[in-house]
Amino acid sequence: MSAAVPLAQIRAARERIAGSVLRTPLVRLVLDDAPAEIWLKLENLQPIGSFKLRGASNAIALAPPERLAKGVWTASAGNMAQGVAWQARRLGLPCTVVAPDHAPEAKLAAIRRLGAAIVQLPFADWFQILETGRHPGMEGLFVHPVSDEAVMAGNGTIGLEILEELERVDSILVPYGGGGLSCGIASAARGLGVPTRVFACEVETAAPVAASFAAGGPARVSYTASFVDGIGSPFVLSGMWERARELLAGSLVVTLRQVADAVRLLVERHRVVAEGAGAASLAAALTGKERGRMVCVISGGNLDPARLARILEGGIPD
Repeated sequence: MSAAVPLAQIRAARERIAGSVLRTPLVRLVLDDAPAEIWLKLENLQPIGSFKLRGASNAIALAPPERLAKGVWTASAGNMAQGVAWQARRLGLPCTVVAPDHAPEAKLAAIRRLGAAIVQLPFADWFQILETGRHPGMEGLFVHPVSDEAVMAGNGTIGLEILEELERVDSILVPYGGGGLSCGIASAARGLGVPTRVFACEVETAAPVAASFAAGGPARVSYTASFVDGIGSPFVLSGMWERARELLAGSLVVTLRQVADAVRLLVERHRVVAEGAGAASLAAALTGKERGRMVCVISGGNLDPARLARILEGGIPD
């Protein structure tokens, strides 16, 4: 069985979610001393401030009515939660979000505004839900934030948009949380038959993909929570390593300082606010490890104002 999501599924997802998501802008980075030709795919401009609306919309739209009778739930640090809650509110469905205990208040407040109930757990317990898809007391349709193929097909629509707008793309740099975004985009590139390479982008405080590529198999790493809360984990989820190994060209790891600098650069040059995870792709591009024409997926912009203020002052949030 191929690791790639079939192109037909990604194209069908685009038609299915067209009324729910934006075709986001693709703009050239304004930076005279950039190490390469860098473009920005601004998924932070989605209605919920994140690409997650694509996958959530496709997964819920594909679910039969009986699966939705008791509502929907997901496990999310914030962005998939908002995607699921946004669609649940639109459809009049109850929604519950299980979030890790370090989820930022800005994201939790957004989830509450969308009408979802929130259950918070210690990170290790929360992360286990991503492996099992279960949690006591949860009912209704579970929308997995990563490994659901319908979610990945929705994410893959970003790849279609990029590769339709730019004639040649050498590489696409994608923040890696669980792999659903990068593998969805890489599936679109493979289905279109283009030689574009897709890289995971990770932060030094939690980079299991880089460790797994180095080890030649799934590797466990230490995990430290940081302001880059949308990506990073102790290990690659079951079932995602085989996809990542086949579809991705590797992982580019950046420091917290490099991510903070990328967040500040986006504000100063483009008046674009990206959260830490969303700016990890640009941080990786600016290292100069890859050359040619590259596209950085700015995956989200839900950054706590206090953290943004700290970054604009030149610091790194706690």
